[in-house]
Amino acid sequence: MTDGASYVLIVHEVADYAGWKRVFDDAAPMRRAAGEIEYRLLRQEHDANQVVHFSRWTTLAAARCFFESPDLVRIRAEAGVRAPTFHYLENLEDGIL
Repeated sequence: MTDGASYVLIVHEVADYAGWKRVFDDAAPMRRAAGEIEYRLLRQEHDANQVVHFSRWTTLAAARCFFESPDLVRIRAEAGVRAPTFHYLENLEDGIL
């Protein structure tokens, strides 16, 4: 069953997780206002600075507008983000086994 939800999966390396996390937390009101509904943070098993940000958005257009904005490009640089990879995703199916 699909819920029509829009998701963004971002994989990026950060210079320092603790410093990046402070910037990430401070940006929560900005993310909420832009259309982020919920998020999950994950990391590589053996590399705390390899971060995955998985989030649900009101629309993919809202997510793109936010993540591609000059302000966010600047914030990412200040937070020590290196070469993020963005995947804009539409939900096809959910299930529980």
